[in-house]
Amino acid sequence: MSVKTEAKDDIRLDKWLWAARFFKTRALAKAAVESNKVHYNKARAKPSRAVEMGATLRLQIGTEEKTIVVIQIHGNRRGAPEAQAMYLETDESVRKRQQNTEQRKTMNLTSHAPDHRPNKKERRDLIRVKSHMSDS
Repeated sequence: MSVKTEAKDDIRLDKWLWAARFFKTRALAKAAVESNKVHYNKARAKPSRAVEMGATLRLQIGTEEKTIVVIQIHGNRRGAPEAQAMYLETDESVRKRQQNTEQRKTMNLTSHAPDHRPNKKERRDLIRVKSHMSDS
């Protein structure tokens, strides 16, 4: 019978993500890993996966996707400057995020939002159009 001993510097992936301030709680970090929003060295990972120096993580947080490289390993949550020193975002990842941001901005500019709230007559016309659409 073999007993598996863990080294003291082995930090779980969910704990490292929480310590690096990608998620507010470990529960959120664990849920993200379990729902395949975090890939460890281009493979699916479990929350209990031990984080190693130089590992590449691909994170999808909301609409943004980041590719980072682990530089430091800490198990405790620290201030934002120290947390940002724990990883390095790749240049390609930064470039993609900037392109996506620009696309979202241009899409918001081209959307046709109304200038005002519809008045009573316009509301009646909208209701009439919608009811005719649902009848067909």
